[in-house]
Amino acid sequence: MKNKMNACVRHCMDLDYFCFYSILGLQKSLQLLPQKEGNNRLQMEKNLSLQIHLEQKAHVKKDAKTVLKDKIKRRCSCSKGRLKKQFVDFLPVLQWLPKYRFKEYIWGDVMSGLIIGIILVPQAIAYSLLAGLKPIYSLYTSFFANIIYFFMGTSRHVSVGIFSLMSLLIGQVVDREVQLAGFDQSEYFNKQNVTDISPANFNITEHSMDQEYEKEHFAVGVAAAVTCLAGVYQVLMAVFHLGFVSVYLAEPMLDGFATGASLTILTVQVKYLLGIKLPRSQGFGTLVITWINIFKNIHNANVCDVITSAICIAVLVGAKELGDRYKQKLKIPLPTELVVVVVATLVSHYANFNEVYGSSVAGEIPTGFIPPKVPNFAMMYRVALDAVPLAIIGFAFTVSLSEMFAKKHGYTVRANQEMFAVGFCNIIPAFFHSFATSAALAKTLVKDSTGCQTQVSGVISAVVVLLVLLFFAPLFYSLQKCILACIIIVSLRGALRKFHELPQRWYVNKTDALIWIVTMLSSALISTEMGLLVGVVFSVICVIGRTQHPHIAVLGQIPNHTFYEDVSEYENLCLMQDIKIFRLQAPLYYANKDFFQKFIYKMSGVNPILEITKKQKAEREFKKQAKLEHRVKAVCNNAQTVCSNERNETVMHLVPNHWGFHTLIFDCSSIPFVDTAGISVLKGILRDYKEIGISVLLAGCSPSVIDSLQRAGYFGKNDENRNTSLFCTVHSAVLYAEDSQSREADSQV
Repeated sequence: MKNKMNACVRHCMDLDYFCFYSILGLQKSLQLLPQKEGNNRLQMEKNLSLQIHLEQKAHVKKDAKTVLKDKIKRRCSCSKGRLKKQFVDFLPVLQWLPKYRFKEYIWGDVMSGLIIGIILVPQAIAYSLLAGLKPIYSLYTSFFANIIYFFMGTSRHVSVGIFSLMSLLIGQVVDREVQLAGFDQSEYFNKQNVTDISPANFNITEHSMDQEYEKEHFAVGVAAAVTCLAGVYQVLMAVFHLGFVSVYLAEPMLDGFATGASLTILTVQVKYLLGIKLPRSQGFGTLVITWINIFKNIHNANVCDVITSAICIAVLVGAKELGDRYKQKLKIPLPTELVVVVVATLVSHYANFNEVYGSSVAGEIPTGFIPPKVPNFAMMYRVALDAVPLAIIGFAFTVSLSEMFAKKHGYTVRANQEMFAVGFCNIIPAFFHSFATSAALAKTLVKDSTGCQTQVSGVISAVVVLLVLLFFAPLFYSLQKCILACIIIVSLRGALRKFHELPQRWYVNKTDALIWIVTMLSSALISTEMGLLVGVVFSVICVIGRTQHPHIAVLGQIPNHTFYEDVSEYENLCLMQDIKIFRLQAPLYYANKDFFQKFIYKMSGVNPILEITKKQKAEREFKKQAKLEHRVKAVCNNAQTVCSNERNETVMHLVPNHWGFHTLIFDCSSIPFVDTAGISVLKGILRDYKEIGISVLLAGCSPSVIDSLQRAGYFGKNDENRNTSLFCTVHSAVLYAEDSQSREADSQV
């Protein structure tokens, strides 16, 4: 009895294993079975594989009006709990600040905040050159951005503040509007250091100072207007959940854009290095025009500025290289910029570079805060388009950096809230004479490496900037502008080093490298804003191009297995006899439907349309010949004619298929979706090949593709042909094709 039970158990286990593997279509399962029953069980495997049937779940469709009403009801519902949650979500500081671990976090936050503040002060003063504004406004921007992001940001490590790329975009808008307003005529005179205040020149000096004052206020008004509008765009994007726009800003495109803009920034700063008085070029080709003007005026270079710039760059680059080499041993980064600024200011002040050598200096930087002012709404109409790239670039850099450091440290950020935060970091400071900000990678890396734990470090940095605003700003009066230009140029090292990565980028992915090159060249040679547009359009074109001419693989079987792979990529694959298998590795839609159809016709060696045409032509010729013979042999009796016709039809019927295959199988596992144009092509291929006696089978379709095919009636009325046209795996389709062909051959015999 016990032996019988064991035998029964073994038999059941054997049957379970067999059923499991046969459903998957794995020939490896045959190794578990006795050799003498191999042929019978192979036949069973075929039968079971052909009987696989998956029944889709019935998805209940919800009424669109009901869904919309429910969403509006949830969004517009007002309760005490919901209002509290919305308020806390809007100000994330209320969530994390009560949980602040003082003893654990305070040291790292204070150290990183102090270091960022020390780095921020000279950079803020330097970036004012890019923005075309006085240094005091850059300090305002840095102060307010850190405070606002402390309350609204969800990232613990991102440093939000003045950014070279944003400053460049602001500067281009400011210079254009200042020039259009007519202030450019006195630009050269206003920038000269007027030391002669004799009665003869007093009226001219007073007039020039009034013009300079008006020009400064007009420039600040332009910057505030475009900044406020960019912030409004960002807030609206957050309200309507338009963060998906960043999806179209690919990493190679952003890197190329930053590198091209860095070349423009470097070009703009060269005139300060040489001490040449040049207006900033406007429009397309700024980089080329600026270099032409520089070489035309190279004889006017200020020797003092040139020597100072050379020494400053050598010191800054040397210190940066030493810092990079020994960053593991250094607990904190070297405050090189601050040391250079302090030393250069002292030397310039006591050596009187401004008066003796005519070196251009930062000038008077007032202390305290200027009373707030509402941005000029009339100006917003003029700069509405200019604010768009500012808004997109600002939130793209902020969100990407926030997510990158959140992933590194194991916490989450809310992209929508980040858009709110960076939007209000632009709207509110615009009332306090500030300009556009975003997250900056270099300062964020420093912040992370110096032990930052929370945005308390941002408050510490704001306090450092506040001390400069209240007490130390006038001390930078004698700071040479060439020193500020050197700081900006050295800070571009990271972006300019992307040129060294180009060979590796080309090796990894040529399309991404091409996107980088096109975006970089368009940003540098055309204009910064146009470079962003060209980069986005070219990236989309590359995506469309890759799907318009996708790779279509011809599949062969792996020996002794039921898997099929690309014969152009792998050796020792077995091509199926009388069956051709193809795999499209892209969506099938209107852009690539013709390419797909032509490829199938070419690789199969049979164009069914031509064959149908030949067949129809042959039938017409046959009928014409038969009619002619009928007229000539009118005397023949009916019996002989019928016999002759039957013999001809029998001969035509028994002529074998000479295409070399009887079935086409499409592996659809790599097709994410099919549109109506793609379905029309599939239906046409099915119809045309069927007419010349070749079957077309589909395998591995996703549920969405199956649903599209069903809706288009691909499987016939009421899906009557679904079980004979659609299969779960390629091997199941192969087994079905072989079985159908063998049954057809048996029936003919």
